[in-house]
Amino acid sequence: MPLLHSMVHRLDPTLDGERLTLTTAPAEADSTEPVMESLVSALNDTYNTKPKGWGRFAEEGENAGPLSVWLRDYLADEQSFAELSGALAERLAKQLQEQLSVSGYLVISHQRQGDTDTLLMALVHQREGIGINDTHQAVPAAQLNTRQLTLAARVNLTQWQSDAPDAQYVSFLKDRGGKKLAEGLAQLLGMEEGVDAPTETRTLLKAFSDYVEKEDFDDEASREKTDNLVDYANDQLRRGEPMTLEALSELVDEQQPKAFYEHIRQADYGLAPEIPPDKRTLNQFRRFTGRAGGVSISFDSHLLGSSIEYDAAQDRLIIKQVPKQLKDQLTRDS
Repeated sequence: MPLLHSMVHRLDPTLDGERLTLTTAPAEADSTEPVMESLVSALNDTYNTKPKGWGRFAEEGENAGPLSVWLRDYLADEQSFAELSGALAERLAKQLQEQLSVSGYLVISHQRQGDTDTLLMALVHQREGIGINDTHQAVPAAQLNTRQLTLAARVNLTQWQSDAPDAQYVSFLKDRGGKKLAEGLAQLLGMEEGVDAPTETRTLLKAFSDYVEKEDFDDEASREKTDNLVDYANDQLRRGEPMTLEALSELVDEQQPKAFYEHIRQADYGLAPEIPPDKRTLNQFRRFTGRAGGVSISFDSHLLGSSIEYDAAQDRLIIKQVPKQLKDQLTRDS
């Protein structure tokens, strides 16, 4: 992951805790230093696993902000990275002091991975640790906590410049406990939120379950296709990139690479062509399947304990909400 530019600023609350003071970096960090590249790489890894909001820059109205203008000037070489970074840090400091007092280091970086350029902004907190000095004595050693982020955002610059109509190229951390902070960050970015990652991921998994049921795959094929979907989603999650329905369709059914994609379109699930994967939703997804004596059962694991119960003592599976199609057949034949 080549690091093109990076700067680290310092945010400190005043003694009364009512406002933030910003200490800007005197110069860019040396992006060729392996330690700096490792820091940004670690922040990306943590960011990829966190719940996020997704969207795009607001073109006009009250949500529009100056970031898109600053980025255009920067990419056109009309503004330096130091100027862009400093302007972002100042605006963030003003935005944050209306929400809460925090302290830490604000890392802003421009990085390239393959053909994709991204701008990352992350507030990293410092924690006290223990190190060993030259005389082999234990001494206090401050460390950056790269595994715990409360504020971070990333702009896919390449996707933004492509101007694709459905692209969700801006993302930001959206943890349950930091609603006000997330709202302030979205306002800072000047974005309008679009795709809801958890909802979209749940809808995709529902579409997949319907497809597997419709095609009546055997147990082995069903498990294989489920594994393909989850592996692809987790791989995109680690890369920090969205899932694409066409690529997923090819993985789900290699014999009919467009079948799953057509199933989604014909059934009108309302899914966007690209879906940011949601880790929590994926972790809850697994299919239970079984077939014996003329009975075939298949259901998603998240239904167990709610609409489906298993009584281990009596070896019974209790279905509380019978599918409408099955209910109609049972009613008709009773």
